[in-house]
Amino acid sequence: MDQMVDDLAATLPARIQGVGTSQIGMVADRGRHDPDVIKLWIGEGDLPTPPFVIEAAHRAMLAGETRYTYSRGIPALHHALSDYHRRHWGVEVAPERFALTAGGMNAIMQACQALLEPGDEAIVPAPGWPNLGEAVRVTGGVPVAVPFREVAGGRFAWPLEDILAAVTPRTRMIVVNSPSNPTGWVMTLPEMEALRDAARERGLWIVSDEVYNHFTYGNAIAPSFLQVCAPDDRLIVTNTFSKNWAMTGWRAGWITYPAALAATFAKLGQYNTTSIPTFIQHAAVAALEQGDDVIRTMVNRCVEARTIMVEGLSRLKGVTVFPPEGAFYLMAKVETGEKSLDLAFRLLEEAKVGVAPGTAFGPEGEGFVRICFAVSPDLAREAVARLARVLGTR
Repeated sequence: MDQMVDDLAATLPARIQGVGTSQIGMVADRGRHDPDVIKLWIGEGDLPTPPFVIEAAHRAMLAGETRYTYSRGIPALHHALSDYHRRHWGVEVAPERFALTAGGMNAIMQACQALLEPGDEAIVPAPGWPNLGEAVRVTGGVPVAVPFREVAGGRFAWPLEDILAAVTPRTRMIVVNSPSNPTGWVMTLPEMEALRDAARERGLWIVSDEVYNHFTYGNAIAPSFLQVCAPDDRLIVTNTFSKNWAMTGWRAGWITYPAALAATFAKLGQYNTTSIPTFIQHAAVAALEQGDDVIRTMVNRCVEARTIMVEGLSRLKGVTVFPPEGAFYLMAKVETGEKSLDLAFRLLEEAKVGVAPGTAFGPEGEGFVRICFAVSPDLAREAVARLARVLGTR
């Protein structure tokens, strides 16, 4: 049977054969049904979807909103997205510049489908969310990893000179994820302006994954490329309803693009999903219009859990913590002499804490684990206590 599977797999296109296996999935599959495991391996908070979002979907279903609709999404949702961006970033984004997608992942996939020819290169951060590079690969492109640098103060940086050093005649786009999964790095407005200028000069596209913009640990939300780019710049921004409003299972996201590409993304939406469910789109309108307090609640919980994790893990033997500026993940270097994947399996068995191995985010993550702290403060304390019992304290 295994030989038959191998033989069939060998007949698939090289771009599909090259798609990596998720190491997060490997760890999760071993422990997902164990009720005693504290599951911090995946990018998902522990709060349920707010009742007003569920009720909006229910009302829409009862009203008959269960049929096909526009492939870019319903007009009410386009206008709600425009209002949302004006409210939080002070930018005017015309409603025709939005299309609804089946989550943020489908938004990234559609961006790659729209922009990449076979063999085109896309610069991606490393360690980085693996789906970014794999979407490039699936659509025939070549992901080119540019590593983060470790800098003073336990921080990460992604210098412009490193990005531009990776540009070749085959480079088509630069993928930015800020705030970053997994490092927690946040790109500043001046850095965005510098990258924008460099991309304009070279005729490159910027694809900006901005799903964690609200999850920052300073005095303001993270900036958006929409604040520094003109409506006709070569910019695509991807986002999702998953994180801000605890809607991971609803599979609703959006993509923002230059107005001239509205017809392009109407077609891509048609041929990817036809449209996401109409009643889910009505729920998404409710999230945007009524959900700012939900966002504040989620961020405040993350602020407290982050403090618990950073302080607690910093006391563990052989552990170096990189306090995240944004997102809700913590990268910790753990010096035990083990491979990251082996360490993740051991912590799952001995501590009953599920973490993501650093190598799930590329070889640059070897020696690290990633921990999601979008959980209650009590659960964060318990996770730290369990890890301390296994790794020891200084």
